Amino acid sequence: MRLIFTLFLTLGLLSSCAGRPGADVLQAINTKAHGTKIVTAYVVSTREKNTDAKKGFGTERAMEPNYASFDISIPPTHKSGKIEWASGKPDPNKDFVVTRADMLTKPSFNADLGDVARSGKQIALFVHGYNYSYQEALFRAAQMAADAKMDGVPLVFSWPSQANVTGYVADKESATFSRDALAGVLIDLTRQTPRKSVVVFGHSMGGWLVMEALRQLRLQGRNDVLAKLQVVLAAPDIDADVFRKQIEVVGRLNPPLTVLVSKDDRALKASSILGADVTRIGALDVTDPQVQEAALKEGVQFIDISKLEASDPLNHDRYAALASMVPQLESSRRGGDINSAGAFVFDAIGATVSSPFRLASQVVNPQ
Repeated sequence: MRLIFTLFLTLGLLSSCAGRPGADVLQAINTKAHGTKIVTAYVVSTREKNTDAKKGFGTERAMEPNYASFDISIPPTHKSGKIEWASGKPDPNKDFVVTRADMLTKPSFNADLGDVARSGKQIALFVHGYNYSYQEALFRAAQMAADAKMDGVPLVFSWPSQANVTGYVADKESATFSRDALAGVLIDLTRQTPRKSVVVFGHSMGGWLVMEALRQLRLQGRNDVLAKLQVVLAAPDIDADVFRKQIEVVGRLNPPLTVLVSKDDRALKASSILGADVTRIGALDVTDPQVQEAALKEGVQFIDISKLEASDPLNHDRYAALASMVPQLESSRRGGDINSAGAFVFDAIGATVSSPFRLASQVVNPQ
């Protein structure tokens, strides 16, 4: 009964969230304001485009990925870790506003990203989690890039989440449906890029999708692709036993696969209940000696970010606040064994971990 109560409480918290942005926020507005910052973001999506252009991309599955690019204006009043959604007519002085939106072909998309790679800039791929809309994923990537003052290009892989609290099972199926497409995107991205130039950041159920794509690439013998990736999973919604099997196939990565965890993540607790109460990787306790031993054995870096402030009542989005700490984190990236596997705790006040904080900062400020 306690577990059932926890589950319903968590679902209630999810359902009680403020009204969500509609697809109208994707409509480009030709406007400028003093002090704004423009973030150019690219999107690959396995969502089907709605016939009504004003409805953007929905929950239907596309047999072939769709490609797009957006310029997003960040308001001068922007607060780190937040997305300032328009409540009415978009105001660039106060809101995130799309100022350009282009649908792309696969060749033009690959050409654009190839130019980015050859310029020496890094590409940061964001794979969203359960209960996300197309526009929420796009704006979240833009927020992190802006907060980190990223010298690179954010890229969103948007799979057909139902964007509904009751759609957990359907979302898991849609994530599975998108596995081949994500592996294909990683192959295309790394074809023209130098070593270690693609950062892959998977949040929640998106972390499970990332691990499945990595597993598939290893089974296909695409070690050349895996060698060019830096992988970070934030609050991954992955059954601990499943993760162990995934790691057995994926093997050690260099730099190590980094997992950002919070043992008080209520969303992952609800997921655990749905999954026969098996612990989720994103909710591990890094002070547990067994976790520390497993991290070293498997070559994985676990970082507890519980001290970061969460903007949601479920403590599931702490990763969004990480970007704003990049300037502080940069000073701690020099010296020490910065690429080691193991279990660490992040100090939000000092912006340090027990070992220099490198890989998790690179996802929002790739170098």
